[in-house]
Amino acid sequence: MRAFGALGLSVVCIAWSAPLVRWADVPGVTSAFYRALVAAVVLVPYWLLSRRGKMPSTRATLIALLGGAFFGMDLALFNTAVLKTSATTAMVLTNNSPVLVGLGTWLLFRERPKLTFWIGLVLALGGCIVMVGGDMIRPGAGGVGIGDVGGDMLAAAASVFFAAYLITTGRVRASMDTITFTTLAIIGSVVTMWMVCVLMNAPLVGFKASAWPSLIALGLVTQVTGYLGVTYALGRLPTTAASVGLLGVAPVTALLDVVFLGEPLQLAQIIGGTLVLAGIFVVNRRTADNTLTKRNDNASDGYTQDAPVTGERLSVELERL
Repeated sequence: MRAFGALGLSVVCIAWSAPLVRWADVPGVTSAFYRALVAAVVLVPYWLLSRRGKMPSTRATLIALLGGAFFGMDLALFNTAVLKTSATTAMVLTNNSPVLVGLGTWLLFRERPKLTFWIGLVLALGGCIVMVGGDMIRPGAGGVGIGDVGGDMLAAAASVFFAAYLITTGRVRASMDTITFTTLAIIGSVVTMWMVCVLMNAPLVGFKASAWPSLIALGLVTQVTGYLGVTYALGRLPTTAASVGLLGVAPVTALLDVVFLGEPLQLAQIIGGTLVLAGIFVVNRRTADNTLTKRNDNASDGYTQDAPVTGERLSVELERL
């Protein structure tokens, strides 16, 4: 029951990311920087104090940092999308990563997908088309769309970067414990987002006082608390249960958006979102049936050292928390 409770807590923490981004009311790259920075302030000291054994190889360290850079870009694009389009649409479109991972591993590593993957891909793409098509129908022109196509495209681009993060780091994830991997990745995110903010002249200070609670909550609630909850659940639940449970992020996000952001759900969002989630479920279920994450109470992070990275792929929300 504790594992299911942790998973449920994580879903709620993740779902709060969109409202917090809106309430911060700062550029998307800025909120992405502070989300990563606040998490790093918590994780880096803990990692330094609890670190045991030797550091990962230079190659593995660099790949983890590169993965963090991809993850930072994912956050920046997602946060910007939330400021432009419906928060629910942004969340659903961004979470197409499992489907893109399947495509990426096929193209890059010649890992041929099964038939179920293609079924999931068709469902997910169909759902994306329905949601974006709904946003093309503007209010005042006889339509009911409340979103923005440009924002939708940013959300879709975010899913590409998160897929790049999963593909890049998946090959080295099993060579290091969870805390080391997460800390190195978040350092890569902080550095990358700082550089992007500087290049774009995005403000890092001078916000309204009301922005800071939301920025801090993004790091503490969605990133740190959500991540720990997912990690705990993945160590104690079958990956099938965990992956299906994490699909609850989208409907919880929709509920929060209706209540706190005043965004009514549109028919295109309901139909398209259902198709996208069905596609993700089909892809994730096939992966979960092939490989389960195993618990090892003697390991420092609760996982076997050679634990398959499939569990990481299944929790596509894992670092978006």
